[in-house]
Amino acid sequence: MQDKLGAMDIYLVGGAVRDKLLGLAIKERDWVVVGAKPSDLLDLNFKKVGKDFPIFLHPTTHEEYALARLERKVAAGYYGFVCDFSPTVTLEEDLRRRDLTINAIAEDALGNIIDPLGGQADLKNKVLRHVSISFKEDPVRILRIARFMARYKQLGFTIASETHSLIEEMVQAGELQALVPERVWQEIEKALHEPSPEAFFETLQETGALKELWPSLNTLWGIPQRAEYHPEIDTGIHTMMSLKMASKLSKESITRFAVVCHDLGKGQTPKDLLPRHLCHEERGVNIIEAFCTQYKLPTEFRNLAVITSRFHLQAHQAFTLKPATIVKLLEKVDAYRKPKRFEQFLIACEADARGRLHFEETPYPQREYLMAALNCTKSLSIAHILQLGLQGEALKQAIRAERIRAIKQLKANY
Repeated sequence: MQDKLGAMDIYLVGGAVRDKLLGLAIKERDWVVVGAKPSDLLDLNFKKVGKDFPIFLHPTTHEEYALARLERKVAAGYYGFVCDFSPTVTLEEDLRRRDLTINAIAEDALGNIIDPLGGQADLKNKVLRHVSISFKEDPVRILRIARFMARYKQLGFTIASETHSLIEEMVQAGELQALVPERVWQEIEKALHEPSPEAFFETLQETGALKELWPSLNTLWGIPQRAEYHPEIDTGIHTMMSLKMASKLSKESITRFAVVCHDLGKGQTPKDLLPRHLCHEERGVNIIEAFCTQYKLPTEFRNLAVITSRFHLQAHQAFTLKPATIVKLLEKVDAYRKPKRFEQFLIACEADARGRLHFEETPYPQREYLMAALNCTKSLSIAHILQLGLQGEALKQAIRAERIRAIKQLKANY
């Protein structure tokens, strides 16, 4: 909607208008102010928060209001823009600087839609299309359009062929090299929260961007696996199927990220061993750690991904493991101190097991069994052991023996 404050016109823009037209819930509202100077909003008790260009918070709603602006590319990278936010900038000029036509729609106070770039038609046809050739000036937009695919794939959206070609040109021109690591991870993490996060990585892979941003993941496409275990054959396809399954099992981005990483070691399997992947679990650890260091990921994301890579095969083999081996697994993944992380690990393992062609509906009882193993050993009373006065390694071995006995009993009754 639009409001008037003196000579200023205020319009609802961007995602709020887009999602309203799609019939989706509006998560947040952004506004553009036409015909104003920063001092005009400050005089009305708006709070300035933007560093690179003026963004203001409404004094009561705290929603964001941005002055209408033009942008001109003067240097490489996300910050290489000069902005003109003078009062003479029109609404249409502001809309034309945006990335996609579906994001370049405004609404006035009467509910009238201002759509100079055909965004409504693209919404109807479910197409993501760039507004203008200036799209290529900002490489972040490649990540954003991939994220929009993760959000709207379930609605049937596709990327316009000319936009797809433009992204490929940007990749080939080396535009992605200007991205800062923090912004890349920010977009990845946001995409992991979307309904179809696999579409984010598939879009990057199809346009060549994934090869530049995450080569160890991109390498998985074309790597074969044993057909009796993986009817889908291709490791990249399996990884995306697993991520899709993870999205059904968990809304947590940390768990979904661990699933993306679980088979990275297969990309380093010697060719003479293919389609077998001996020791890929351990090979994946260094690859994960290198990626997490490069993009400055939170430690908890790194740790869960490493654990998942290293131990997912043991989880799959839970019913054939000896009780002593299960206890060692619980200790190695620090399940007693971090039971929540252990549960996330098991969800990732289930996503891996069910993220295979024809296995999507196959139960994964290993998850319940291993959680039961943790719970029955965690709740053990060790008072009688402590009364023996044992210390150090002797105490540790006595507690472990009790846990092994508890899992033997669990296994007998399972």
